[in-house]
Amino acid sequence: MSANYKDKVLIIIPAYNEEENIASTIAALRQEEISSIADFIIINDGSRDNTSDIARSLGADVVSHVYNLGYGSALQTGYKYAVRCGYGSVIQMDADGQHDVCNIQEIYRLMKTPDENGKCPDIVLGSRFMEGSSPYRQTFMRLLAIRLFRGIIRIATGQKITDPTSGLQGLSPRVVRYYAKYSHFDDQYPDANMLMQMMLLGYRVREYPAVMHQRLTGRSMHSGLKPIIYMLRMTICLFAVWARVGIYKVDKKASDEE
Repeated sequence: MSANYKDKVLIIIPAYNEEENIASTIAALRQEEISSIADFIIINDGSRDNTSDIARSLGADVVSHVYNLGYGSALQTGYKYAVRCGYGSVIQMDADGQHDVCNIQEIYRLMKTPDENGKCPDIVLGSRFMEGSSPYRQTFMRLLAIRLFRGIIRIATGQKITDPTSGLQGLSPRVVRYYAKYSHFDDQYPDANMLMQMMLLGYRVREYPAVMHQRLTGRSMHSGLKPIIYMLRMTICLFAVWARVGIYKVDKKASDEE
């Protein structure tokens, strides 16, 4: 890890049974244009294969969960690590090769680019559905879920988000500190619900057209019947966030403290 953390980004990579992809992901992150602006940490979420061993053998920094705790818990472990080590911003990306590392430089640039009001974004979201995004195939159920979530977010916040389920995100120090705290982050399905929560709390979100690839090997966490379960659960979560934050302002004080 870098000796000068404060102005450097930490890339958080949750990994569960990604032994077929982790080596190529690590190699891509070691390119000079990436390593000059960011360190990275692999969060091994209780993998049952050789994900952790391969990552460690390549000299990567790895934090391992003893048991599989879920995608959200892996991310929050990364946030806590970033805060503990004094990093500024965070970029989160998948370990399966779907998120091209070329996105990192663009996210980094946008995180430091003020808007017309002189404010930098709190969350930079890589979108698969903007003009200029790389072609990306989705299943019917996944597209249906994304369209449903877009509509709910638009009604609740008045803002348009094209890709509310994107896991490719850049987070400001303010967001990282908020997410790292107990009860501020969904430890199972941190997705469109977290995005809508942050928008309702007044955090600034900016999207850009991202470069993403289809998964070539391994098993997606959205395989089988999981997309249907995911859509139903996320819809309930979105309405719960709308009620808790949008109507009853439950988390407003905690957000203001940041």
